[in-house]
Amino acid sequence: MNRRTILRRALFTLGASTIERSLFARAGVSRGAFSSLLSSLESPVLFAGDSTNAYRDPAAVYHRGWLYLYFTWVKTEQDGTAYSYVAWSRSQDLRHWTEPAIITPRDKRLDFGSPGDVIPTKDGWLLCLQTYPRPHGEKYGNRDSRIWTMSSPDLHRWSKPEILRVKGPEVAVAAMGRMIDPYLFKDKDIPGKWWCFYKQNGISRSWSYDLKRWTYAGRTPAGENPCVIVDGGEYVLFHSPPNGVGIKRSRDLENWRDEGVLTLGQSEWPWAQGRLTAGFVLDLRKDPAIGEALMFFHGSQFPEEDRRGGFDNFASIGIAWSSDLRHWSWTTPLKDSP
Repeated sequence: MNRRTILRRALFTLGASTIERSLFARAGVSRGAFSSLLSSLESPVLFAGDSTNAYRDPAAVYHRGWLYLYFTWVKTEQDGTAYSYVAWSRSQDLRHWTEPAIITPRDKRLDFGSPGDVIPTKDGWLLCLQTYPRPHGEKYGNRDSRIWTMSSPDLHRWSKPEILRVKGPEVAVAAMGRMIDPYLFKDKDIPGKWWCFYKQNGISRSWSYDLKRWTYAGRTPAGENPCVIVDGGEYVLFHSPPNGVGIKRSRDLENWRDEGVLTLGQSEWPWAQGRLTAGFVLDLRKDPAIGEALMFFHGSQFPEEDRRGGFDNFASIGIAWSSDLRHWSWTTPLKDSP
Protein backbone atom coordinates (compact mmCIF):
# COMPACT_ATOMS: atom_id res chain seq x y z
CA MET A 1 0.00 0.00 0.00
CA ASN A 2 1.61 3.32 -1.05
CA ARG A 3 2.05 6.42 1.12
CA ARG A 4 -0.77 8.32 -0.61
CA THR A 5 -3.24 5.50 0.06
CA ILE A 6 -2.19 5.32 3.73
CA LEU A 7 -2.59 9.10 4.12
CA ARG A 8 -6.01 9.15 2.52
CA ARG A 9 -7.28 6.28 4.64
CA ALA A 10 -5.89 7.98 7.74
CA LEU A 11 -7.84 11.12 6.87
CA PHE A 12 -11.00 9.06 6.49
CA THR A 13 -10.40 7.34 9.85
CA LEU A 14 -9.74 10.63 11.67
CA GLY A 15 -12.86 12.25 10.31
CA ALA A 16 -11.81 13.92 7.10
CA SER A 17 -14.91 16.07 6.82
CA THR A 18 -14.00 17.99 9.99
CA ILE A 19 -10.40 18.42 8.90
CA GLU A 20 -11.39 19.47 5.38
CA ARG A 21 -13.96 21.98 6.56
CA SER A 22 -11.39 23.77 8.68
CA LEU A 23 -8.85 23.71 5.85
CA PHE A 24 -11.30 25.01 3.27
CA ALA A 25 -12.69 27.84 5.35
CA ARG A 26 -9.58 29.07 7.12
CA ALA A 27 -7.75 31.97 5.48
CA GLY A 28 -4.06 31.48 4.93
CA VAL A 29 -4.02 27.73 4.38
CA SER A 30 -1.13 26.64 2.19
CA ARG A 31 -1.49 25.53 -1.40
CA GLY A 32 -0.07 22.17 -0.47
CA ALA A 33 -2.72 21.64 2.21
CA PHE A 34 -5.56 22.43 -0.17
CA SER A 35 -4.05 20.21 -2.86
CA SER A 36 -3.98 17.40 -0.31
CA LEU A 37 -7.65 18.06 0.41
CA LEU A 38 -8.46 17.78 -3.29
CA SER A 39 -6.47 14.60 -3.83
CA SER A 40 -8.08 13.01 -0.78
CA LEU A 41 -11.49 13.09 -2.44
CA GLU A 42 -12.78 9.58 -2.99
CA SER A 43 -13.83 10.37 -6.58
CA PRO A 44 -13.68 13.24 -9.08
CA VAL A 45 -17.51 13.07 -9.22
CA LEU A 46 -19.30 15.70 -7.13
CA PHE A 47 -22.86 15.01 -8.34
CA ALA A 48 -23.59 11.62 -9.91
CA GLY A 49 -26.35 11.27 -12.49
CA ASP A 50 -28.56 8.22 -12.86
CA SER A 51 -31.51 6.98 -14.92
CA THR A 52 -33.73 9.92 -13.94
CA ASN A 53 -31.24 12.69 -13.17
CA ALA A 54 -28.62 14.57 -15.15
CA TYR A 55 -26.28 17.15 -13.62
CA ARG A 56 -24.79 19.37 -16.32
CA ASP A 57 -23.17 22.73 -17.11
CA PRO A 58 -21.60 23.65 -13.75
CA ALA A 59 -20.62 27.17 -12.69
CA ALA A 60 -19.08 28.10 -9.34
CA VAL A 61 -18.29 31.00 -7.05
CA TYR A 62 -16.31 31.01 -3.79
CA HIS A 63 -17.65 33.27 -1.04
CA ARG A 64 -16.88 33.45 2.69
CA GLY A 65 -15.48 29.95 2.95
CA TRP A 66 -18.27 28.35 0.90
CA LEU A 67 -18.05 27.01 -2.61
CA TYR A 68 -21.37 27.58 -4.38
CA LEU A 69 -22.08 25.37 -7.37
CA TYR A 70 -24.82 26.24 -9.89
CA PHE A 71 -25.79 23.71 -12.55
CA THR A 72 -28.42 22.37 -14.90
CA TRP A 73 -30.50 19.70 -13.20
CA VAL A 74 -32.58 17.61 -15.61
CA LYS A 75 -35.18 15.53 -13.79
CA THR A 76 -37.22 12.86 -15.56
CA GLU A 77 -40.68 12.42 -14.09
CA GLN A 78 -42.70 9.19 -13.84
CA ASP A 79 -44.39 9.76 -17.20
CA GLY A 80 -40.98 10.01 -18.88
CA THR A 81 -41.03 13.79 -19.36
CA ALA A 82 -37.70 15.48 -18.64
CA TYR A 83 -37.77 18.98 -17.12
CA SER A 84 -34.70 21.20 -16.95
CA TYR A 85 -33.93 23.54 -14.06
CA VAL A 86 -31.11 25.65 -12.68
CA ALA A 87 -30.23 24.53 -9.16
CA TRP A 88 -27.50 25.32 -6.65
CA SER A 89 -25.72 23.65 -3.76
CA ARG A 90 -22.82 24.65 -1.56
CA SER A 91 -20.00 22.95 0.32
CA GLN A 92 -17.12 23.72 2.63
CA ASP A 93 -15.16 20.55 1.93
CA LEU A 94 -16.07 19.46 -1.66
CA ARG A 95 -17.41 16.23 -0.19
CA HIS A 96 -20.57 17.19 1.68
CA TRP A 97 -23.03 19.29 -0.32
CA THR A 98 -26.31 20.85 0.69
CA GLU A 99 -29.49 19.50 -0.89
CA PRO A 100 -29.75 21.14 -4.33
CA ALA A 101 -32.20 24.05 -4.41
CA ILE A 102 -34.07 24.74 -7.67
CA ILE A 103 -34.38 28.44 -8.59
CA THR A 104 -36.22 28.31 -11.94
CA PRO A 105 -39.78 27.24 -12.86
CA ARG A 106 -41.00 23.89 -14.15
CA ASP A 107 -42.01 24.78 -17.70
CA LYS A 108 -41.25 22.90 -20.95
CA ARG A 109 -41.77 26.15 -22.86
CA LEU A 110 -38.70 27.50 -21.05
CA ASP A 111 -36.58 24.69 -19.59
CA PHE A 112 -33.95 26.87 -17.92
CA GLY A 113 -30.38 25.64 -17.69
CA SER A 114 -26.70 26.27 -18.40
CA PRO A 115 -25.79 28.81 -15.71
CA GLY A 116 -22.78 30.59 -17.20
CA ASP A 117 -21.28 32.28 -14.16
CA VAL A 118 -22.06 34.39 -11.11
CA ILE A 119 -20.59 37.89 -10.87
CA PRO A 120 -20.62 40.41 -7.99
CA THR A 121 -22.58 43.65 -8.42
CA LYS A 122 -23.14 46.69 -6.20
CA ASP A 123 -26.43 45.17 -5.03
CA GLY A 124 -25.30 41.57 -4.64
CA TRP A 125 -24.86 39.00 -7.40
CA LEU A 126 -25.86 38.39 -11.00
CA LEU A 127 -26.26 34.96 -12.58
CA CYS A 128 -26.55 34.39 -16.34
CA LEU A 129 -28.39 31.38 -17.75
CA GLN A 130 -30.35 30.13 -20.77
CA THR A 131 -33.76 28.88 -21.73
CA TYR A 132 -33.78 25.68 -23.78
CA PRO A 133 -37.41 25.12 -24.80
CA ARG A 134 -38.41 21.58 -25.76
CA PRO A 135 -42.21 21.76 -25.51
CA HIS A 136 -42.86 18.91 -27.94
CA GLY A 137 -40.21 16.50 -26.73
CA GLU A 138 -37.44 17.84 -28.96
CA LYS A 139 -33.95 16.48 -28.34
CA TYR A 140 -32.39 19.97 -28.21
CA GLY A 141 -33.64 23.46 -27.44
CA ASN A 142 -35.65 25.03 -30.24
CA ARG A 143 -35.23 28.37 -32.03
CA ASP A 144 -36.76 30.21 -29.07
CA SER A 145 -33.71 29.47 -26.89
CA ARG A 146 -32.48 32.73 -25.34
CA ILE A 147 -30.14 33.96 -22.59
CA TRP A 148 -31.15 35.61 -19.32
CA THR A 149 -29.96 36.98 -15.97
CA MET A 150 -31.17 36.60 -12.39
CA SER A 151 -30.09 38.71 -9.40
CA SER A 152 -29.59 37.83 -5.76
CA PRO A 153 -28.65 39.65 -2.54
CA ASP A 154 -27.08 36.56 -0.96
CA LEU A 155 -26.49 33.74 -3.51
CA HIS A 156 -29.52 31.94 -2.04
CA ARG A 157 -32.61 33.94 -3.03
CA TRP A 158 -32.95 34.72 -6.73
CA SER A 159 -35.15 37.10 -8.71
CA LYS A 160 -37.30 36.23 -11.70
CA PRO A 161 -35.22 35.88 -14.89
CA GLU A 162 -34.78 38.88 -17.20
CA ILE A 163 -33.81 38.43 -20.83
CA LEU A 164 -30.34 39.56 -21.96
CA ARG A 165 -30.77 41.86 -24.97
CA VAL A 166 -27.25 41.22 -26.26
CA LYS A 167 -28.11 42.41 -29.78
CA GLY A 168 -29.14 45.82 -28.44
CA PRO A 169 -32.51 47.29 -27.39
CA GLU A 170 -33.47 48.05 -30.98
CA VAL A 171 -33.46 44.34 -31.92
CA ALA A 172 -36.70 42.57 -31.03
CA VAL A 173 -36.40 39.49 -28.84
CA ALA A 174 -37.98 37.39 -31.59
CA ALA A 175 -35.32 38.62 -34.03
CA MET A 176 -32.31 37.88 -31.81
CA GLY A 177 -31.99 34.31 -33.06
CA ARG A 178 -31.30 31.12 -31.17
CA MET A 179 -28.63 31.64 -28.51
CA ILE A 180 -27.48 29.64 -25.50
CA ASP A 181 -24.66 29.36 -22.93
CA PRO A 182 -24.00 32.95 -21.75
CA TYR A 183 -20.89 33.95 -19.80
CA LEU A 184 -20.16 37.41 -18.28
CA PHE A 185 -16.71 38.83 -17.58
CA LYS A 186 -14.85 42.12 -17.18
CA ASP A 187 -12.64 43.64 -19.85
CA LYS A 188 -9.03 43.27 -18.70
CA ASP A 189 -7.99 46.73 -19.92
CA ILE A 190 -11.05 49.03 -19.77
CA PRO A 191 -12.54 49.62 -16.30
CA GLY A 192 -16.30 49.25 -16.10
CA LYS A 193 -16.65 47.41 -19.41
CA TRP A 194 -18.34 44.03 -19.41
CA TRP A 195 -18.47 41.32 -22.04
CA CYS A 196 -21.02 38.62 -22.66
CA PHE A 197 -19.94 35.57 -24.63
CA TYR A 198 -22.67 33.21 -25.85
CA LYS A 199 -23.19 30.35 -28.27
CA GLN A 200 -24.48 31.67 -31.61
CA ASN A 201 -22.64 31.16 -34.90
CA GLY A 202 -19.62 29.94 -32.98
CA ILE A 203 -19.07 32.11 -29.91
CA SER A 204 -20.56 35.58 -30.27
CA ARG A 205 -19.70 38.54 -28.05
CA SER A 206 -21.41 41.74 -26.91
CA TRP A 207 -20.28 44.50 -24.56
CA SER A 208 -21.93 46.77 -22.00
CA TYR A 209 -21.06 49.30 -19.30
CA ASP A 210 -24.14 48.69 -17.18
CA LEU A 211 -25.03 45.03 -17.85
CA LYS A 212 -28.32 46.27 -19.30
CA ARG A 213 -27.71 47.98 -22.65
CA TRP A 214 -25.58 45.80 -24.94
CA THR A 215 -23.77 46.24 -28.25
CA TYR A 216 -22.97 43.30 -30.50
CA ALA A 217 -19.24 43.12 -31.36
CA GLY A 218 -18.55 39.99 -33.43
CA ARG A 219 -17.90 36.27 -33.20
CA THR A 220 -15.12 33.68 -33.20
CA PRO A 221 -15.14 30.02 -34.27
CA ALA A 222 -15.44 27.87 -31.14
CA GLY A 223 -17.65 25.33 -29.44
CA GLU A 224 -20.28 25.90 -26.76
CA ASN A 225 -20.23 26.63 -23.01
CA PRO A 226 -17.70 29.52 -23.11
CA CYS A 227 -15.76 30.42 -19.98
CA VAL A 228 -13.19 33.24 -20.02
CA ILE A 229 -10.53 34.15 -17.46
CA VAL A 230 -7.39 36.30 -17.63
CA ASP A 231 -3.90 34.82 -17.32
CA GLY A 232 -0.56 36.47 -18.08
CA GLY A 233 -2.16 39.47 -19.78
CA GLU A 234 -4.23 37.24 -22.06
CA TYR A 235 -7.81 36.10 -22.16
CA VAL A 236 -8.13 32.33 -21.87
CA LEU A 237 -11.28 30.87 -23.44
CA PHE A 238 -12.44 27.44 -22.35
CA HIS A 239 -15.10 26.05 -24.67
CA SER A 240 -16.75 22.78 -25.65
CA PRO A 241 -15.95 21.11 -28.99
CA PRO A 242 -17.68 17.76 -29.75
CA ASN A 243 -15.69 16.21 -26.90
CA GLY A 244 -13.39 17.60 -24.25
CA VAL A 245 -12.58 21.15 -23.15
CA GLY A 246 -11.00 23.31 -25.84
CA ILE A 247 -8.62 26.15 -24.98
CA LYS A 248 -7.91 29.37 -26.89
CA ARG A 249 -5.87 32.44 -25.95
CA SER A 250 -6.13 36.07 -27.09
CA ARG A 251 -5.00 39.56 -26.10
CA ASP A 252 -7.88 41.38 -27.78
CA LEU A 253 -10.87 38.96 -27.96
CA GLU A 254 -10.65 39.02 -31.76
CA ASN A 255 -7.48 37.10 -32.64
CA TRP A 256 -7.32 33.71 -30.97
CA ARG A 257 -4.80 30.91 -31.04
CA ASP A 258 -5.75 27.32 -30.28
CA GLU A 259 -4.03 25.54 -27.42
CA GLY A 260 -5.49 22.09 -27.74
CA VAL A 261 -8.28 20.10 -26.10
CA LEU A 262 -8.33 18.61 -22.59
CA THR A 263 -10.00 15.28 -21.89
CA LEU A 264 -8.57 14.88 -18.37
CA GLY A 265 -9.13 11.32 -17.09
CA GLN A 266 -11.98 10.50 -19.46
CA SER A 267 -10.35 7.34 -20.78
CA GLU A 268 -10.51 5.86 -17.26
CA TRP A 269 -13.91 7.23 -16.21
CA PRO A 270 -16.90 4.99 -17.03
CA TRP A 271 -19.27 7.84 -16.11
CA ALA A 272 -17.79 10.09 -18.84
CA GLN A 273 -17.37 7.70 -21.77
CA GLY A 274 -20.11 9.34 -23.83
CA ARG A 275 -18.80 12.89 -23.67
CA LEU A 276 -16.74 15.15 -21.42
CA THR A 277 -17.75 18.80 -21.80
CA ALA A 278 -18.84 22.15 -20.29
CA GLY A 279 -15.59 23.01 -18.52
CA PHE A 280 -15.92 25.97 -16.13
CA VAL A 281 -12.76 27.34 -14.53
CA LEU A 282 -12.89 29.21 -11.23
CA ASP A 283 -9.47 30.84 -10.91
CA LEU A 284 -8.57 30.92 -7.22
CA ARG A 285 -4.81 30.73 -7.64
CA LYS A 286 -4.37 34.11 -5.93
CA ASP A 287 -6.70 33.26 -3.06
CA PRO A 288 -4.53 32.30 -0.05
CA ALA A 289 -7.16 29.82 1.11
CA ILE A 290 -7.17 27.89 -2.17
CA GLY A 291 -4.16 28.55 -4.43
CA GLU A 292 -5.56 26.56 -7.35
CA ALA A 293 -7.72 27.00 -10.43
CA LEU A 294 -10.69 24.66 -10.11
CA MET A 295 -12.30 23.19 -13.21
CA PHE A 296 -15.85 21.90 -12.98
CA PHE A 297 -17.28 19.96 -15.93
CA HIS A 298 -19.78 17.27 -16.72
CA GLY A 299 -19.39 13.84 -18.20
CA SER A 300 -22.05 11.69 -19.86
CA GLN A 301 -21.97 7.93 -19.41
CA PHE A 302 -23.41 7.39 -22.89
CA PRO A 303 -23.26 9.41 -26.13
CA GLU A 304 -26.07 11.96 -26.39
CA GLU A 305 -27.74 10.05 -29.23
CA ASP A 306 -27.62 6.72 -27.34
CA ARG A 307 -31.09 5.37 -26.54
CA ARG A 308 -29.94 4.58 -23.00
CA GLY A 309 -29.49 8.30 -22.30
CA GLY A 310 -26.57 10.66 -21.92
CA PHE A 311 -28.39 13.98 -22.22
CA ASP A 312 -31.39 13.93 -19.90
CA ASN A 313 -29.84 11.31 -17.60
CA PHE A 314 -26.54 9.68 -16.63
CA ALA A 315 -24.66 13.00 -16.67
CA SER A 316 -22.40 13.77 -13.70
CA ILE A 317 -20.41 16.80 -12.52
CA GLY A 318 -16.70 16.33 -11.89
CA ILE A 319 -13.75 18.40 -10.69
CA ALA A 320 -10.08 18.87 -11.67
CA TRP A 321 -7.52 21.49 -10.64
CA SER A 322 -4.36 23.25 -11.80
CA SER A 323 -1.82 25.79 -10.57
CA ASP A 324 -0.80 26.93 -14.07
CA LEU A 325 -3.83 26.25 -16.35
CA ARG A 326 -1.68 23.87 -18.40
CA HIS A 327 -1.18 20.83 -16.20
CA TRP A 328 -4.36 19.46 -14.65
CA SER A 329 -4.86 17.00 -11.80
CA TRP A 330 -7.79 14.96 -10.56
CA THR A 331 -8.31 12.40 -7.86
CA THR A 332 -8.01 8.70 -8.63
CA PRO A 333 -10.38 6.44 -6.68
CA LEU A 334 -8.72 3.83 -4.52
CA LYS A 335 -8.67 0.62 -6.56
CA ASP A 336 -8.99 -1.54 -3.43
CA SER A 337 -11.82 0.49 -1.89
CA PRO A 338 -15.37 -0.97 -1.90
